[in-house]
Amino acid sequence: QVQLVESGGGLVQPGGSLRLSCATSGFRFDDRAIGWFRQAPGKGREGIACSNRSDRNTNYADAAQGRFTISRDNAKKTVYLQINNLKPEDTAVYYCATRMNRLVGACRTDASDYFYWGQGTQVTVSS
Repeated sequence: QVQLVESGGGLVQPGGSLRLSCATSGFRFDDRAIGWFRQAPGKGREGIACSNRSDRNTNYADAAQGRFTISRDNAKKTVYLQINNLKPEDTAVYYCATRMNRLVGACRTDASDYFYWGQGTQVTVSS
């Protein structure tokens, strides 16, 4: 069955960096779009970035330009999200997700495009 497992979250001081990982199984990883999302307390789920099949085909939400980098290792079936210069407003549960089927073309950071979700990893930015 399809599984996505996030890791790498934790408590970090403002200005610090984190690399989140999303380990996957149960589907053909190298032909599937993977997205990263987050949900802060009291807010809706927010799209951050997505990668469709390779690092040459990525897309970022406008608010994520500059500090967030998505990458994937197809051999390890893992997608990463590098976050630099963390701010308190980045505090949230971070999720990865994949679509139900193969996507031809550019991926989107719209949560409605994604069907399978991980359980999330908590990122807390505080001094």
